Amino acid sequence: MALTVALYGSYDLPKSIEEVHLDYFEEAIEFLKNQNKVGSRGVGVLSISKSGDLALSVASYLAGVQAVVSINGCSANATLPLHYKKRQLLPALMFDINKVISTESGAIITKYAMHDPLTEENKATLVPIERAGGHFLFIASEDDLNWDSKAYMDGMVDRLKRHGKENFESVSYPGAGHYLEPPYGPYCPSSFHGVVGRPVLWGGEPRTHAAAEVHLWRKIQQFFRTHLTCDRPQTKSRL
Repeated sequence: MALTVALYGSYDLPKSIEEVHLDYFEEAIEFLKNQNKVGSRGVGVLSISKSGDLALSVASYLAGVQAVVSINGCSANATLPLHYKKRQLLPALMFDINKVISTESGAIITKYAMHDPLTEENKATLVPIERAGGHFLFIASEDDLNWDSKAYMDGMVDRLKRHGKENFESVSYPGAGHYLEPPYGPYCPSSFHGVVGRPVLWGGEPRTHAAAEVHLWRKIQQFFRTHLTCDRPQTKSRL
């Protein structure tokens, strides 16, 4: 069983938000765990981009998360403060709009606009993933033009190793762009970015990007089957 959790702009949710509350995700976890078709002792979380750091926080602060896939996510809490039980857990890692790069197409490159989460003034924004009891699968595209996903992934791997953790896997894809999605869909080189309010380039070479999506889709299924237990009959994927 799968549940998509929208953060804002959908159905009865606010059109925009200024902060994120983990209580909202905690409710979603409990809802899933109470379903008859969910036989796992915990849930898995699949995330991409900004939702990547939210997934890290969910696994680090909340119970009941057994496995997290973070695709081109940030190692820090990006752009919006994170709250839980009416108190702030993490401030937001912000970006410098003056560091975006313009291109002839009119789309911009935002890869170098985010502040460095490893500098002293930004370390408070880093998600304490060493607290998590579940397993992580970190994915990074090396031609990501949205932000430096490979550097974020390397930082998270280093952080877990320094804390003596072995509950992670990491995979990087040369030539792939930011939006790694389920395979066999159309390649998306650029689109409107909701945060910066302009079209952006996502990066990636079409053929290489497509091959990465095929490999990653199988990797994700293998990862969840390994780390999530379920006593219900399973349907084999046709992809």
